[in-house]
Amino acid sequence: MSNILEIEGLSKSYDGKKNALNNCNFSLEKGEICAIVGESGSGKTTLLRLIAGLERPSGGCIKINGQLVSSDSQITPPQKRQIGMVFQDYALFPHMTVEQNIGFGLKNPENNEIHDLLNLIKMNAYAKAYPSELSGGQEQRVAIARTLALKPNLLLLDEPFSNLDVGLKSDLRKEIQSIAKELNTSLIFITHDLYDAIEIADKIIFLKDGIMLQNSSVHDFATTENAEIKKMISNLTSNANQLLNLIR
Repeated sequence: MSNILEIEGLSKSYDGKKNALNNCNFSLEKGEICAIVGESGSGKTTLLRLIAGLERPSGGCIKINGQLVSSDSQITPPQKRQIGMVFQDYALFPHMTVEQNIGFGLKNPENNEIHDLLNLIKMNAYAKAYPSELSGGQEQRVAIARTLALKPNLLLLDEPFSNLDVGLKSDLRKEIQSIAKELNTSLIFITHDLYDAIEIADKIIFLKDGIMLQNSSVHDFATTENAEIKKMISNLTSNANQLLNLIR
């Protein structure tokens, strides 16, 4: 299977001295779901912004569908990458209905296409509702549908579950996984919650201080002997043994 995303030796420094991201390498296949996990300040958001084209790397390169889109000497703008990004605040337009938000950005929005997306996110009954009338989970689903309407090759989610209660988080995780798999859309999301990663990701990337400690399948992560990752697991969750048993 061909890679939709390839990252080689990617680094980013904001002051020319310390790297916020240092020599990262990984690839993503079509339809694969990848979780980027790390504590605050680990470089998760920097990596996501580099992939989206919102930052220029200090070193290394990014390829999408085999085409070079970022290096220290060139950068393809976000709108030309066929990438969709959903931010933490969802960024829905408050004066637009759900269906208008989903159709925003389409040159010729068609009712059938919008209806299909509403059906996909299970929100047909809310087509005429406004964002202020929705729950946090519903807003998140609308933001994802609006991005999917543009038919991206790769979907990027910035802490998609951080502002939701436990029950809603679990439901939304499963819905996002189902949508990505149904459309065969590659997905990268960043999180500090290992439960998010384990429940829906195919692979997990662990970052600490801008360094990629591990890039592996969820199962391989559970059997790691890396002391730094074991320590990170303990720092990120109060019940590390229960978490690992979920995987095994």
